[in-house]
Amino acid sequence: MARARVLIWAVCALRLALATVYFQEEFLDGERWRNRWVQSTNDSQFGHFRVSSGKFYGHKEKDKGLQTTQNGRFYAISARFKPFSNKGKTLVIQYTVKHEQKMDCGGGYIKIFPADLDQKNLNGKSQYYIMFGPDICGFDIKKVHVILHFKNQYHSNKKSIRCKVDGFTHLYALVLRPDLSYEVQVDGQAIESGSIEYDWNLTSFRKMEESAAESKDWNQAKDAKAQDWEQHFLDASASQPSDWNSELDGDWQASLLQKPPYQDGLKPEGIDKDIWLHQKMKNTNYLTQYDLSEFENIGAIGLELWQVRSGTIFDNFLITDDEEYAENFAKATWGETKGPEREMDAVQAKEEVKKAREEDEELLAGKFHMRESHFNRYYRRDEL
Repeated sequence: MARARVLIWAVCALRLALATVYFQEEFLDGERWRNRWVQSTNDSQFGHFRVSSGKFYGHKEKDKGLQTTQNGRFYAISARFKPFSNKGKTLVIQYTVKHEQKMDCGGGYIKIFPADLDQKNLNGKSQYYIMFGPDICGFDIKKVHVILHFKNQYHSNKKSIRCKVDGFTHLYALVLRPDLSYEVQVDGQAIESGSIEYDWNLTSFRKMEESAAESKDWNQAKDAKAQDWEQHFLDASASQPSDWNSELDGDWQASLLQKPPYQDGLKPEGIDKDIWLHQKMKNTNYLTQYDLSEFENIGAIGLELWQVRSGTIFDNFLITDDEEYAENFAKATWGETKGPEREMDAVQAKEEVKKAREEDEELLAGKFHMRESHFNRYYRRDEL
């Protein structure tokens, strides 16, 4: 087992040389996390965080994370890192969350913010790029949010992605790729995937972008080519010569003739202006201008959420451009502690059952003793 751990971390170290890790947080350095994470002071009623591994865990130190501590509160905390753009790169966002209080209503999601985030003033109105993670409330809401900011609007994934609802630690990962594909993973398994364009209902934006780009090019073509069109038109009476050899001479095209004066709104015969201009302007730029999953100034990660009952623990935060590194990091952290965590919970559950049984037995023994004392008291009175 120890050799396996060493091997996993060796693979992580090797992969790190190839990957770009923008942010990584495991809360392994005592209270120094307070130097990296900033609690918002926007509202004096915001709940407070502490670093804890909870009531049960796989490893007391490795499982320490940010834990909510007060019931019925909003929470807002964030950490900053060196700004970057994911243009042309894969973006992997990964973390673990544990609702050991058996969440009844509250968020377990994270947000990715622009670098200009005002951390001290973080609140529900602060602009974010990505919101990702589980949200639970009653019987109706048990979903994984995947919300992207595009064109000054927030767009939710149209698919219903179910989250975990038990009290154990679970691994959540979102992968956004340059080819506009995506993947949502829970506990290392892909539970949803597809096209960012279609699964966020953004096809209408693509059409709008294409139409706007074509319109722009159309106007430019009109300005640039109007003079040529005003001077020439196709010779509609011309026909391909009988001795024309397409293999040797190429494709035959009718010649352009000098256009006669253009009067009274009439078009010269043999040419349609719309068709002529359209052939001159083939738009090829709108796809490169249409960046659904690219964010230019990523610079902060945070928790901005509401919880009825507190106790959730957030840990093992990772933002990288390398899917393999994220997978190995997950194995070296959550993968090593998930089993022992469940074992500890099972032991505690047995102890609780045993304790409850002993308490019941004591209660029954006490009641029997009271009845016996009551019986003896009255029985002796009758004898007297």
